[in-house]
Amino acid sequence: MIYKMLADGVVVIHFLWIVFLFIGAIWGTKNKPVKIFHLAGLAFAFVIQVRDWYCPLTHLEVWLRSKQASSLTYTGSFIVHYIEQIVYIELSRFLVLLFTIFLCGFNLWIYLKKKK
Repeated sequence: MIYKMLADGVVVIHFLWIVFLFIGAIWGTKNKPVKIFHLAGLAFAFVIQVRDWYCPLTHLEVWLRSKQASSLTYTGSFIVHYIEQIVYIELSRFLVLLFTIFLCGFNLWIYLKKKK
């Protein structure tokens, strides 16, 4: 049961991380440590897409789910089920790379626009 709860927590954190990557520049323009963390996160997201790696949060969730007891009949919560569909959306590798490049460019534009 604890592994299921931890895996569900990882999915929620993964979702929040993705949201942060999308809109973190808004917070980052007002807070330098957040800006550095956000830009590093965007760079990491770009690298894992270019290198075709999996996010460490994905590896953690898979490991936790593998430790989950197989006798459980209910495998996930209602909210986590829908969050997982957002986090693990089925897109081609090329489209994910294009979205990552767009995401980096959009956030860079926000940072540069706020400096003027």
